[in-house]
Amino acid sequence: MIGALADELIEIRFAVDPLWPSLLGLSADHGKLPDPTAAGEQRTRLALADVIARAEAVDRTSLSTVDSVTRDVIVQQAKSMLDVLDSRLPDYTVSDAFSAPVQRLLLLMPSLVLSDEEKSRGFLTRLAAIPSYVDAVIERQRAALDEGFAPAGFLVDMGADFFERYLGSPETDPLLVESDLDGFASERDRLLAEVVHPAFARYKDFLALEMKPRAKPDSQPGLCWKPGGAEKYAKLIRVHTTVSTSAEELHELGLSVLAGLAAEYRELGERVFGLDDLAEIFERLRTDPALRWNSCDELLESARAAISRAETVAPRWFNSVPPTKCLVDAIPAAQADGGTMGYYLERALDGSREGTYFANTFDAHERPRHVSEAIAFHEAVPGHHFQIELAQELTELPLLRRMAEVNSYSEGWGLYAERLADEMGLYSGDVAKFGMLLQDSLRAGRLVVDTGMHALGWSRAQAVDFLRDHTPMTPLEIEAEVDRYAGWPAQALSYMVGRLEIQRMRTEAEKALGDRFDIKAFHDVVLGSGVLPLPVLAKLVEDWVAAQ
Repeated sequence: MIGALADELIEIRFAVDPLWPSLLGLSADHGKLPDPTAAGEQRTRLALADVIARAEAVDRTSLSTVDSVTRDVIVQQAKSMLDVLDSRLPDYTVSDAFSAPVQRLLLLMPSLVLSDEEKSRGFLTRLAAIPSYVDAVIERQRAALDEGFAPAGFLVDMGADFFERYLGSPETDPLLVESDLDGFASERDRLLAEVVHPAFARYKDFLALEMKPRAKPDSQPGLCWKPGGAEKYAKLIRVHTTVSTSAEELHELGLSVLAGLAAEYRELGERVFGLDDLAEIFERLRTDPALRWNSCDELLESARAAISRAETVAPRWFNSVPPTKCLVDAIPAAQADGGTMGYYLERALDGSREGTYFANTFDAHERPRHVSEAIAFHEAVPGHHFQIELAQELTELPLLRRMAEVNSYSEGWGLYAERLADEMGLYSGDVAKFGMLLQDSLRAGRLVVDTGMHALGWSRAQAVDFLRDHTPMTPLEIEAEVDRYAGWPAQALSYMVGRLEIQRMRTEAEKALGDRFDIKAFHDVVLGSGVLPLPVLAKLVEDWVAAQ
């Protein structure tokens, strides 16, 4: 029964986001787009409430350990989906990130692999459906403006600029996806020119002409300036961290972690630069031309080399390693300007696409070389590639357990992997270790800045100034990060919260087991039960320790 309920919930997830199963290479309706209408959301709410009621009614004592964990994941995931619906993100999310409903199409659809006739025809059907989808989002966001759900002006500009860039380069349209189907290319090109481009142009005009004049000032970027913002932010904190904590507690946690990192910066700064003043170390990391890339190819090759080293050493630290290697590629040009430093896209389960780490090579000569290795360890090996690939191999578990959305678990593991890489001896030298510290200070800074904007009323300028004063990030990176937090509330909180929890679990296990602690076995526990909310993972680790 529990397994069937888990399958039912994953089907609800697929109905909410039908691009997802297509990207995963699963059997699905490959011609569907999400339904952004109020009627669609109401159907989802009713279905989720029914799943929660049935899962909570199950007698725990009648379940095996595996099924008991599955029940907990079902309840957490269904409630999390309701919290996301309550946050009303599609009403006011308009930047250039994955969280923006219209932009998301252009960020995800180019990654679809059209390996057969069904998927190829489905792609054309999706192209044809884009206008109705865009119009539904416009209607929804127009109504939300009347309720006071206006985003900050700089986020509106980011969204409008995203589509300006897209429409200005039709020859490099990322939706020019290839297929061997007869007549596909001509019909794809017709739909792009006659249907898709006009729809996205309409949305761009909506942002520029209707939303921008009503946008909030840059001094009010956060949820706290929107109706019911405090409650919405509290729910999103719960979604992305899975632990019971407040915005104020997270803010103070970030400040505490940053204070602790100062000593590590000074020790490394003295060794590498002969400097022990934090401000001077930060300035050197920001401005030294020797710490910048000479080319895009150099950046990519460094990432490939780091991942290759990690793959070689991994069997000493893990009993199980993924069956496939991680590919490395550049983030597509249409996404790179203003985008993240890198991301991982998991392999499709039908084998049509390999797991790939996408590194941002935009303005490579402005990007710090000392950060590259830490990001590669986070996104690829032993980070997301290991975590996601190993979860996919757990075919005895329901699909929900292998692909649940728990940011604090997945991103927490990614950040844990950056420090683990140091233990594994993977960093090429002290300069590269600055990247590990920078990533830590960035993720701690996120706790301060995200809560600052969305709970404490910080302006964009305050957020930028804080990261400039407390991290060695470049201005290019700082502004991109702040804009990301403003446009995707609470998501960035998950990294440090998850890392600290996983590290706490390990520390307590080491203390309890002493010489009997086995790092390989610990990693088996953390990665061997699928994607889990942090409290569920903590219980599994406690049970493992007790069993030793």
